Amino acid sequence: MRSIRVETTGATILLTEAPEPKVKDRQTGEIAKDAVSGEALMKLGVVYIAGGESSLVQVTVPESGVTDGLTLGAPVTLIGLVARPWESVFNGQQRHGIAFRADAIAPAAALNAHEAA
Repeated sequence: MRSIRVETTGATILLTEAPEPKVKDRQTGEIAKDAVSGEALMKLGVVYIAGGESSLVQVTVPESGVTDGLTLGAPVTLIGLVARPWESVFNGQQRHGIAFRADAIAPAAALNAHEAA
């Protein structure tokens, strides 16, 4: 399916759940891997605030894209954030939603300081 780039300029994004390995199979504990690179994937939670509205969002990031210095409740920047619609059948019921993926996550303050230099 098509990926849709998510515009983050002007949005406030706060980290609500620390990054942890994304589990592919709960029974075996197998960690999800990127289909192209084979790199382990991490999942994390953020609140995305823009236009007077907020949404809690789960985001998948490659392990190498998780930078140091992330703090719960602090502003973060999601680099290369995209949304991908999905659908599947589970236990005979059709399910659908939107999966969010980013190339990297970094503390917003660190990125802003780097841009100012």
